[in-house]
Amino acid sequence: MTAPNSQRSSLPESSPSVPSNTDLTAKDSPKDLVTTYIKGMAMGAADIVPGVSGGTIALIAGIYERLINAIGSIGPNLWQVYRRQGGIKGLMDIWRYVDATFLLVLVLGIATSFATLSGFIKYLLDNQPLLIWSFFFGLVVATVGILLGEIKRWNVARAGLFILGIVAAVGISSMPLITTEPSLPYIFFAGAIAICAMILPGISGSFILLLLGVYDRVLEAVHSFNLPIIFTLMAGMITGLLLFTRALKWLLSRYYQGTLALLTGFIAGSLVKVWPWKVDALGTLNSDAIHNVAPWNYPTGAQWLVTLGLMVLGAVLVTALSVWGNKTKSVTH
Repeated sequence: MTAPNSQRSSLPESSPSVPSNTDLTAKDSPKDLVTTYIKGMAMGAADIVPGVSGGTIALIAGIYERLINAIGSIGPNLWQVYRRQGGIKGLMDIWRYVDATFLLVLVLGIATSFATLSGFIKYLLDNQPLLIWSFFFGLVVATVGILLGEIKRWNVARAGLFILGIVAAVGISSMPLITTEPSLPYIFFAGAIAICAMILPGISGSFILLLLGVYDRVLEAVHSFNLPIIFTLMAGMITGLLLFTRALKWLLSRYYQGTLALLTGFIAGSLVKVWPWKVDALGTLNSDAIHNVAPWNYPTGAQWLVTLGLMVLGAVLVTALSVWGNKTKSVTH
């Protein structure tokens, strides 16, 4: 598999500063915004599945660093940006500085997927788990292959970070689930933790919600438009997002290759979670099937034709997304 040429991957390990996002927003044509919206929908669809990260899709689609830079620009310094001209012009300066058009369109795409696909994906997870996990397993394997090709000049430190990412993701995926009924403060806390995972490629925010025992409650709230739960979760996510992305932005701007090695390790480690052949503690199939088994030990058989076909489909789609993302990134940057 040929890795796409990344403009970011050629950056030096230390750069003096992260450029302002002002010039990025000005170049967004209607076509660019439609592209961003579609990528947001892809991120949202991935985030619904406990084990697949929307950050993985953002990285493959060529918008990950722009997303981190935009969110990381939100902070106390916006007051200084506003004061330069004040009034409506000051507000417009803030809008451009945080790349708000890009963020808004991306969030709309993510929200569209949550509103339209959450029920369908939950149905597949409950009734056809082997099929959906096979598809995402192929997607993640292809993602790892693509990103490994973008890491230049492997050394001991980067190899160590890659292994650390694998170990961390496997450890998180192996944690026991919490089954207590969540309160609103607990949902706020879960949202703050989950959004950090959601923005990290390879660590699924949905899986963190599952680990913390709020995943089903959140899905039910989305279906029933339970606004107190939805707003509490969103408040927690916004809080966690603003605190976490500033650190990640700093790492990407100064240690891009090392950070990419760590993130790729996270993605590789998540393969433990998206392994298609799962059973419950008794070796049977139900909604609690979380234990990986060999394909030939699966109760209904490995179903090689279907599972391998869906893996190939997932790999092909993520490769196409990577090529498309690389082309659109070169146009908009």
